[in-house]
Amino acid sequence: MNILITGASRGIGATTYALLKARGHNVRGHSTQGSDQLIAGDLADPAAPRRLWDTALDELDGRIDVLINNAGIYEPVPDNAPDDEWHGAWARTLTINLQASADLCRLAVSHCLDRGGGGRIVNVASRAGFRGDSPQHWHYAASKGAMVAMTRTIARGYAADGILCFAVAPGFTVTEMAEEYLASRGGEKIIADIPLGRVATTDEVAETIRWLATEAPASATGSVIDVNGASYVR
Repeated sequence: MNILITGASRGIGATTYALLKARGHNVRGHSTQGSDQLIAGDLADPAAPRRLWDTALDELDGRIDVLINNAGIYEPVPDNAPDDEWHGAWARTLTINLQASADLCRLAVSHCLDRGGGGRIVNVASRAGFRGDSPQHWHYAASKGAMVAMTRTIARGYAADGILCFAVAPGFTVTEMAEEYLASRGGEKIIADIPLGRVATTDEVAETIRWLATEAPASATGSVIDVNGASYVR
């Protein structure tokens, strides 16, 4: 399969990128700065998603079978921050976490329809989209909740065209971003809230993404798979 994955330079994205390549798929990854292996694109720029899509499409010989929206930020803003700081944090988070993903989903759907249907989208959401997050992360939880709603809308709207859309909702995962947060927020209390007794590994989340992107049955479209050690059970 020809696959595009955003946010492939570290954490869940890097692990998923490596796993998909190891399984023989033709994968193009993205990161903000780019590299010899990854396409550059700052998703805070409204023009970046289309440039990224066009570049990946060209490098994949005009066909993308699977889009994986993994890129995202988790930047705190105090609830008593000045208005301009508060609005800026919300705008940046929603632009990168939601709008860029929506733009890429729209391009993927159009591409799939133009070639007669068929294709998959996997959106990496979060446990926060269902149970909320910290008082410093209203905007993050809102962006991920909206991503889930978008996923289900796409699944309902385009299933008849063979376009399948899924989401993954990890809890805390062993990444640099999560480790910093765990250290600042008191990791022991957070771990105590996870019945499994540990945070998820990037390998676990990557395998879930891989399955949805390549093997999940069509009837599962619209599903959101939790990977959170039973810390939030819906």
